[in-house]
Amino acid sequence: MSTINRRGLLKAGAFASIAASTSGISLSALAQGETIKKPAEAPATPEPVTRILAHYLVNARYEDLPANVRKEGTRTLLNWVGVAVGGSHHETVERALSALKPFSGPAQASLLGRTERLDIMNTAFLNGVASHIFDFDDTHLKTIIHPAGPVVSAILALSEYHPVSGKDFLNALILGVETECRIGNSVYPNHYDVGWHITGTAGVFGAAAAAGKILGLSEQQMVWALGLAASQPVGLRESFGSMNKSFNPGRAASNGLFAALLAAQDYTSSDGMIEAKRGWANTISTKQDYREITEGLGQRYEAALNTYKPFACGIVIHPALDAAIQLRNEYKLSEDQIARIDLKVHPLVIELTGKKTPKIGLEGKFSIYHSVAVAIIEGAAGERQYSDRAVNDPKVIALRERVVATIDPAIKPEQVDMTITLKDGRTLHKYIEHAIGSLEVPMTDQQLEAKFTDLAKGILPDAQVRKLIDTCWSVEKLDSAAQIAKAAVV
Repeated sequence: MSTINRRGLLKAGAFASIAASTSGISLSALAQGETIKKPAEAPATPEPVTRILAHYLVNARYEDLPANVRKEGTRTLLNWVGVAVGGSHHETVERALSALKPFSGPAQASLLGRTERLDIMNTAFLNGVASHIFDFDDTHLKTIIHPAGPVVSAILALSEYHPVSGKDFLNALILGVETECRIGNSVYPNHYDVGWHITGTAGVFGAAAAAGKILGLSEQQMVWALGLAASQPVGLRESFGSMNKSFNPGRAASNGLFAALLAAQDYTSSDGMIEAKRGWANTISTKQDYREITEGLGQRYEAALNTYKPFACGIVIHPALDAAIQLRNEYKLSEDQIARIDLKVHPLVIELTGKKTPKIGLEGKFSIYHSVAVAIIEGAAGERQYSDRAVNDPKVIALRERVVATIDPAIKPEQVDMTITLKDGRTLHKYIEHAIGSLEVPMTDQQLEAKFTDLAKGILPDAQVRKLIDTCWSVEKLDSAAQIAKAAVV
């Protein structure tokens, strides 16, 4: 522009010209003395969300938790330990351990289901990876966050280094889950829709809050811990179907622990890292509803809304699996009877699980076609049905080619409408309103134990599995939460 010299300084009168042009006001209007409207005032600064949350976390007591919330926290713990042990020898864990073990620090904490001990940072990461690799972990359905992975992976590793009672451990676990789910609520679904893996990006706050609670952070230190967590968002949805997906909760666990440990030494951050104009929520989402974070703290609990998967795959496939297994069992179906399987599904099902020709087990978890086919043939959808063997089974491949999924705007994400057409001309129909494992049809304690036992079978002796289940159920009575980790190793 001619009005700006080489040093970038405005010549006389240029400021008025530029200011007028950028505000939509003509120079002639200025010259004629017209009344100029002031630009609209910027929105008021939001309440100090980060500090309000930190204040709550520091002061929240185990004794204040309602009985149903404590129970759900215990169920969350049991489910997490089961899936972490179950995934502990997956190729993904083996590769990560091989990469990191040479650089690990002191043997401070246990890898569940294994003999190795690493420093707490690497242990938190690897247990987080193991707990998510089967996609069999807990799910907060409002946000599709898998809450326990980041939180329990962090604080169980910490408990072997920093002693904590079972009661205080459970309190920290619940507060961590509450933190990540509330923060997730504040930006979901916009944040998730653009491609972030919300378990990683929100989970880091849960890990930091829970670890900070165990470390006894002051309110200011907790503010800093949350701020340092905000600086470490991790996880993109593009990773789904690869080892990278389980990296995300693992890294969220170690990042959150990292944040809390730094804050404990007065490593500072901004006091408004969640809500500031250039803070976490405004940077990674076009939606910010801070009421989801601050309203009803200590009165309503997102941690009470956690759910547990009966099937080892993405949650949006579960209604179809429920329908397929019910029809299979009711009519004793075999794949050679079936001409076609029609599904009416929500658009998110195709977006997340539309892989038609998965080549490896991890990809199968994101294929509605494979999932329905293998469920019909094998009557289950556990980790064995999402192995490389299952994905490449000729019978499964043949049947999945007869699965047709059609988007129906009237179908909600938690629903499915399934019609199976048999070769003899008969049609079988099943509509699922709420799948097993949902809030409306939750898994029972007995079903959780059966899931745990199946996952741990072949990794730990049967008697040890039973003892580990009992240890998880009795977490509130433990003198040391580290007993859980000790009971879960080979």
